[in-house]
Amino acid sequence: MLPFDYGRANTVDGALAAMGDKTKHPPTSAPSQFIAGGTNMSDYMRLGVNRPSRLIDINPIEDRRLRAIEIGDPEIRLGALVRMSEVEDHPEVNRRCPMLTESLKLAASRQIRNMASLGGNLLQRTRCEYFREISWPCNKRNPGSGCSAIDGFNRQHAVLGVSDACIATYHGDFAQALIALDASVDIIGRDGIRRIRLADLHRPPGDRPDLETVLGPDELIAAIVVDVPAWAARSRYLKIRDRQSYAFALASTAVALDLDGNEVRDVRIGLGGVATVPWRATAAEDVLRGRPLTEESAGKAADAAFAGARPRQHNGFKVELGKQTLVRGLIELREMRL
Repeated sequence: MLPFDYGRANTVDGALAAMGDKTKHPPTSAPSQFIAGGTNMSDYMRLGVNRPSRLIDINPIEDRRLRAIEIGDPEIRLGALVRMSEVEDHPEVNRRCPMLTESLKLAASRQIRNMASLGGNLLQRTRCEYFREISWPCNKRNPGSGCSAIDGFNRQHAVLGVSDACIATYHGDFAQALIALDASVDIIGRDGIRRIRLADLHRPPGDRPDLETVLGPDELIAAIVVDVPAWAARSRYLKIRDRQSYAFALASTAVALDLDGNEVRDVRIGLGGVATVPWRATAAEDVLRGRPLTEESAGKAADAAFAGARPRQHNGFKVELGKQTLVRGLIELREMRL
């Protein structure tokens, strides 16, 4: 790990001011970065992938906007400094929308969930082996150097949202449940608070995979805001992986289902383990609305979800696995007793 300066911020304004203080690091060095749980950042700092000149610890901030879990109707507001385990353990969140808490429980070990913040979880970086190993060319780490995964061993890599510059998978779980519910994030910067859709937070790789989000260098996520419909009580997060615990998804799905008998009135679908960014399967939703939920209609929805897939040599199995994961999630929800 390379040397770095460390500072603590007690207020949001203090954190933003510290981030913008150009005297704290030379212009040729990597920029300052915020740190909360640090479960992802510290890992990549040890690997030499992330090389901030200064870390600004925002854990001392007691601002309610970043700390509170607020349950409204239909809005649930989750502060960015709330720990994953706090939401996981919240009975009302689980009652209103089980897939939110399930996506957190299945994300990592309990020890990590006790440390990791919700905001940091959304901003976690890929686990692409070629990104993590600095001896390999990687456009996400070093723009213009090439993507070693495209012609390398790419079993873990994405089949949706890929580009000729990057096929790295977004490995988060929580974001799939949030994007299915069309959640928003409140972002604090020097000019105040702005709200954007979660779907607009992460940038697809395109030709600049190093630009991962729309956050400015002196902005931080304050909260996650979700309008949870009453029917989201019929929801779940299904995660398929190589082993039952502490593994990233090969394919996952976050599904919330509104049924009138056997007919789909509404449905929300997020897909994980298969895309470069959190992925909303709107085409699959359109196939299902207004139709009976059967094995056949679920299969057609799955086909629509993966119609644009671009598999490589070793990850082609993810297309069929992703389809079967979605079908299973839908059918199991159909049988769910509330």
